[in-house]
Amino acid sequence: MHGFSYKNGSLFCEDVDLSTLAAEHGTPLYVYSAGTIIDHYTRLDAALDGVDHEVAYAVKANSNLSVLRLLATKGAGFDIVSGGELFRVIKAGGDPAHCTFAGVGKTRDEIVYALEQGIYSFNVESEEELRYLDKVAGELGMIAPAAVRVNPNVDAKTHKYISTGKSENKFGVDFTAIEELYERASKELPNIRLRGLQMHIGSQLTSISPFIEAVEKVTPLVLTLKEKHGIEFWSIGGGIGIIYKESLESGAVDWWESQPLEERPLTISRYGEELVPRLKGLGLKILLEPGRLIVGNSGVLLTKCLFEKRGSAKTFKIVDAGMNDLIRPALYEGHHEIVPLSEPPTGERFKVDVVGPICESGDFFCQDRLLPDFQPGDYIALMSAGAYGFAMASNYNSRPLPAEILVEGGTATVIRKRQTLDDVIAGEL
Repeated sequence: MHGFSYKNGSLFCEDVDLSTLAAEHGTPLYVYSAGTIIDHYTRLDAALDGVDHEVAYAVKANSNLSVLRLLATKGAGFDIVSGGELFRVIKAGGDPAHCTFAGVGKTRDEIVYALEQGIYSFNVESEEELRYLDKVAGELGMIAPAAVRVNPNVDAKTHKYISTGKSENKFGVDFTAIEELYERASKELPNIRLRGLQMHIGSQLTSISPFIEAVEKVTPLVLTLKEKHGIEFWSIGGGIGIIYKESLESGAVDWWESQPLEERPLTISRYGEELVPRLKGLGLKILLEPGRLIVGNSGVLLTKCLFEKRGSAKTFKIVDAGMNDLIRPALYEGHHEIVPLSEPPTGERFKVDVVGPICESGDFFCQDRLLPDFQPGDYIALMSAGAYGFAMASNYNSRPLPAEILVEGGTATVIRKRQTLDDVIAGEL
């Protein structure tokens, strides 16, 4: 569920009319619901009651300092994939001792920085990386806490670009090689503390089955590593999906209750009900690394229709946001529900392409989609844009980055100023 709905004919974020924000701050414009972020975090945390656990938010999903600060005040840990993300967490008031550092290509500078800040664990992706971590830690006279990422070869049945748990993916160490790797590391790497085991099978999973399969497959391995090497935690990753195709409607409880039980998307409560019994007897701390689940449906990208172009084959609605602002549709066919800020009448829909101003044929937000009519000058919202939206934005075509706004009840705060053209070329000679 989320904080977006029509009220008196206008689309609101919590208690703020989005059309007023678009008019005041311009477009493209990212707007986030603080209440949605907090609600998703607290409900996931509560769903794991009965198990020693920590919810470590995946910073890559949305790394705005105000978003990180909001989660830090609620006690969240953080899953980071770069030294820059660790820097952001610290600036936002997060505790490095509750940070895990993932990623397949950590540099020496990043490792040194993370060791000096006292992170909880490095999630290591290969034996080569583990040996390099040992070398760097030894040169500093330090012990590096580490967990190897196991690749359980479980098919998450998600898009190939966000699948991470199969043998052909670049992430992790083969399931059959983990025990021997821990044995070698315990004997040969004196500057490594084997603190845990990590896994993550992919993103945007809307079925519980892959999670159950992965947990049940890896549990015997976890217990063996606990007995032989004294590991203290098991990170089971993130990956719980969100609603994209009926995003606006899914903000209401009634929508969820109307879905046939066998077709109902995975809920936070179902996730906890299925996994807690499988995890509670292990005697290990369980880490979760959600990103999209926490912030995905908390955000929208507002954009203004500039022109309508009617051709013999298609009708194009040209808007002022582009693939540089939200790249998911171009990058991996990501679907975003598109709704006018003024509530449309029920009835006729028109088949259109919604496209941006970028000089690329891939610069589109939808193709051949039936949408309510909107005209030049009207504002629309691209729903479910809170995760991998601004975080993946760029200055392609020398376009300034959008502003970001955080809404808390009836208060809207600018949490990132819109870039100016001077900002875009800052640092260049």
